[in-house]
Amino acid sequence: MKKILVLLSVFTTLLLASGHKETDAQKKLRAEKHLKEQMQREKKYSKEQTFYMQDNYDFKGAEVNPDSVKTTPKLEVDDLDMDSVYD
Repeated sequence: MKKILVLLSVFTTLLLASGHKETDAQKKLRAEKHLKEQMQREKKYSKEQTFYMQDNYDFKGAEVNPDSVKTTPKLEVDDLDMDSVYD
């Protein structure tokens, strides 16, 4: 019985570890895709050299990708005491 539990735990650990490689590849692919899109926009803006007003701006392109939000680690917030900054 103990051997079965040990083998089961080793097997599940290996399965979980192998799953992380796919998500890392997906993260890298998503980041590269986003980078290419932003570089194309920057090329367009550098040629035009105009400031876009509210009516002309593409707000859809500036939205956050929901897939990247799920994989973003939570940030730890430090308590900032402004009184100690000026002492």
